[in-house]
Amino acid sequence: MYAYIKGIVAEKGLNELVIEAGGVGYSLYCSLNTMQDALPVGEIMRVYTYLNVSQDSVSLFGFGTKGERDMFLRLIGVSGIGSKTAIGILGARSMRDLTLAIVMGDIAALSRAPGIGKKTAQRIALELKEQITEDEVEELSAHTGVAMPAMQQSDPAAEAMIALQSLGYTQGEAMQALSAVKDKSDQPDELVRLALRGMI
Repeated sequence: MYAYIKGIVAEKGLNELVIEAGGVGYSLYCSLNTMQDALPVGEIMRVYTYLNVSQDSVSLFGFGTKGERDMFLRLIGVSGIGSKTAIGILGARSMRDLTLAIVMGDIAALSRAPGIGKKTAQRIALELKEQITEDEVEELSAHTGVAMPAMQQSDPAAEAMIALQSLGYTQGEAMQALSAVKDKSDQPDELVRLALRGMI
């Protein structure tokens, strides 16, 4: 409904930014990163937005960049992650570090975000890894100096491992089940299906 709002920064709180545009003050719920980068009160700022409508509330979320909003939309597409949880994840680390954690499947790093446990972190890594674009990967490589071969050729067994762990199986159980089927397919979904069949 709203792509962005451009107006005067009227108020700044911990997670709230009020932008006055056309005589209306828009209260935007923002990540800590957006709040830290927000312009001083009285300055004109453009904030990208997302309108969240639920049964009991209507909330407007604000983002300092399109990239942050895009990541927010990816995050709320993951099962079990709501809008405020996604904002918390965005504020827990820089966009570059968050993208790197997803690309590298760094469950420990993702788990440090507020309200994110190990299983949710595993779902984030599994579901969002393939959504990271080649341009984003190249930018990461350029800034970190680290090659990202995992994005060029995914590891089916590793993805299947994450999927099984997200279903509640221990690392040992998942490894044992996958070791028996790893040569039967090069598709993560098929490996998960075969592994689950072997654990019945």
